[in-house]
Amino acid sequence: MADVGATGHTVSMSIEVRPATVFDDVATLVGPKKPTSNVCFCLSYRIGSKENISLRGPERGERMRELCHQDPPPGVIAYSDDEPVGWAALQPRRETSFARNRRIPHVDDLDVWSLWCLRVRPGHRKQGIMHELVAGAVAYARERGAPAIESYPVDNRGEKVDLTMMYVGTKALFEKAGFTQASETESVLNGFPRVLMRLDLR
Repeated sequence: MADVGATGHTVSMSIEVRPATVFDDVATLVGPKKPTSNVCFCLSYRIGSKENISLRGPERGERMRELCHQDPPPGVIAYSDDEPVGWAALQPRRETSFARNRRIPHVDDLDVWSLWCLRVRPGHRKQGIMHELVAGAVAYARERGAPAIESYPVDNRGEKVDLTMMYVGTKALFEKAGFTQASETESVLNGFPRVLMRLDLR
């Protein structure tokens, strides 16, 4: 049986998914290679676009450091023998830009959580870690009382997706985790339509 608790969600004997409270581990997974870079740290859907654009270089890392100390933290991390190998951005939707996104609809008024970014470190891919991240994120959202969890992957119908665009996941990935399509969206990524996938946690 999977272990779900404050210490994390053990998905397999070698992978444990824990809340993302250690900034250095988050930086390893989603921080830019150059500290002066004005990209990533997985902030674009998490904060307002005006703030996202205004944060430059090291300021982006400092903003994420703050988020790691908030409750709930900004996501979950997959560890292999205490080494961070995967990242999943996870937050109540009301605290993200998905609360205002015109291209991705609201299915209902539930206070759902959003799972919108998945990343596995090079050298650890094709080992099933993406599936384990989703399972760990679901377990954590359920533990925190989320009534449901949503994701917004591409419906690529088995076609190849550019690796840089794989952060949203695929419809098939979430179907394997028990999610079902709740709605189409007006969002397109890498030429593929994005769909709204939902899993009821009640």
